[in-house]
Amino acid sequence: MTPLIWLVVAAVAGAAAYAIGWPAWSAYRHRDARDLNTERYLAWRGRADRNRPAGLREGMTGAERRRVWIGAALGGVALLGVIAFFAATGSR
Repeated sequence: MTPLIWLVVAAVAGAAAYAIGWPAWSAYRHRDARDLNTERYLAWRGRADRNRPAGLREGMTGAERRRVWIGAALGGVALLGVIAFFAATGSR
């Protein structure tokens, strides 16, 4: 296999990892920040839920967690593709 094919595999896997994993991660982070801001606002207005423990966060949904894991796996494939590229070019 030519080294260029390994580089293409790494680029495609890296792009797929970004396209799949990043939207799920950013949705989780934005929702977490929005919930924290809402909680702070309600506490400032004196209308916070006193029965809810502080720091209780919702976490990732199942779909978000799955997409992040798939993105991480594709990132690993991209890393292996780069390593294979350098190994193939170094043996010439």
